[in-house]
Amino acid sequence: MTMSGRISQSAFDGSRLRVILLLDLYEGAQEQFLDAYEHMRNQVASVPGHLSDQLCQSIENPSQWLITSEWESAPPFLAWVNSEEHVETVRPMHSCVRDTRSMRYSILRETHPGRPLSAEAATGGLQSAARVGDGVARHALTFTVKPGSESKVAELLSGYQSPKAQVDDTTRLRRTSLFMHGNRVVRAVEVEGDLLAALRHVARQPEIRAVEEALNPYLEQDRDLSDPDSARVFFTRAALPAVHHVVAGGPEPAAVRRHALYYPAVEGRGMELARFLAHQDEAATDDPDSPVHASTVFQRDDTVVRLVDVTGQLDLDPLAALGIKGAGKAAELERLLDGAAIGVEGSLDSERNLNRLLAHADMLPVTDRSAADA
Repeated sequence: MTMSGRISQSAFDGSRLRVILLLDLYEGAQEQFLDAYEHMRNQVASVPGHLSDQLCQSIENPSQWLITSEWESAPPFLAWVNSEEHVETVRPMHSCVRDTRSMRYSILRETHPGRPLSAEAATGGLQSAARVGDGVARHALTFTVKPGSESKVAELLSGYQSPKAQVDDTTRLRRTSLFMHGNRVVRAVEVEGDLLAALRHVARQPEIRAVEEALNPYLEQDRDLSDPDSARVFFTRAALPAVHHVVAGGPEPAAVRRHALYYPAVEGRGMELARFLAHQDEAATDDPDSPVHASTVFQRDDTVVRLVDVTGQLDLDPLAALGIKGAGKAAELERLLDGAAIGVEGSLDSERNLNRLLAHADMLPVTDRSAADA
């Protein structure tokens, strides 16, 4: 990968969020679906950050429906959609729906009849400028396996045959990076084109189905991939969304290496910790002397994972590697991080604890496959 310009994509820019959910219903399921929607609508109306929602039905195909909602910003929506409450709230819809597709957009411009588009109105709650991306969608899954099975799971996840990279004319699997931290597995994927199409493509491949079935006896959360509802709930709970991605300007350094760092947050502080790391990585990629070339922060509840591409060894600059370079930043991470959960207690002002945290946070690489390697 070679980048000539700086890339920054974030859920933390403060802009309002539009969420679009496309649904294709089974014939005869409309009344059941409407009852389930009323239940969901009543639940979501009380969620902090929710502004409005609409339910729409196609005028061309009565089985096609659309739910659109607006949120004050992305973080409250992500906290809701990744919660156990959301999993249970939408479960009654599953038997009504043949297919779904969810899309999330920050609001960049809007027009209101009879309201002049002043400079103030143009910026209130809107995305300040169009983002510059790289045409790549990023997503991760995380789940835990039974203690004692880690080595067998690592063997399974490192030994499978890679699926075909080309999904269709517009979508291609670009890279899969898989790491473990104790009994926690994190699988991060990069896709050029349609992420959902790529994930469905991967799920259908015989080699992937075989390794997923082989994993089942070792998972802490039971699942039955032959049961659509069981599979849907498992992958919903396993989703670890990318909330921030940044790449420094200029070409990728020749010696860049990928690491994943695990940051268990203090209960209820996961989003705050992810935001802190995102801001730190923005500063790092603006610094020409920083070893950090690129970073993606993934977060769900109190699980935060930072996928970071760096030059040189992590321990050459532990502050930059951990994302805490700058006055007071170590203390801020200390406030947000559940140090006991990761085996590190005490002040991060101590060099010994700093190195200990880096060693404990650095996840075990299991496999890192690029399309060019397939």
